[in-house]
Amino acid sequence: MPITRLKELLDKENVRYITIGHSPAFTAQEIAERAHVPGKELAKPVIVRIDDELAMVVVPASEHVRLEHLREMLGADRVELAHEYEFKDAFPDCEVGAMPPFGNLYGMKVFVSETLREDDEIFFNAGSHSELMRVPYAEFERLVEPTPLAA
Repeated sequence: MPITRLKELLDKENVRYITIGHSPAFTAQEIAERAHVPGKELAKPVIVRIDDELAMVVVPASEHVRLEHLREMLGADRVELAHEYEFKDAFPDCEVGAMPPFGNLYGMKVFVSETLREDDEIFFNAGSHSELMRVPYAEFERLVEPTPLAA
């Protein structure tokens, strides 16, 4: 069952979604493989600290967050990966590391890779290490209003 907070938002907004169960997996590439989803369509949320604020950067499973590029783009003093202990309590209804790319539901600013914007659909963890959701990308962008990351 997908996380309640996300499911309620999608239902309230009349967003069509599909849930996909798979055997437990913990890395984005492993999840993509087990769920038979192209790595470039699986959204991987990465929590970063931009100066002193936590934010979510959403990239395809096949990519890494370019921290220096993000720092330059934002004009920030520091951008670094956040440690798990810094953000695990921010997602109380999710298994650690299985949060969906809806950082706005958790009070976080969200940035998204241009690569994900090229596809009609987006796949992502649904709060657990054994379930994905698929929604139209346009709906994700409408609900989250992420800041696009220039290539």
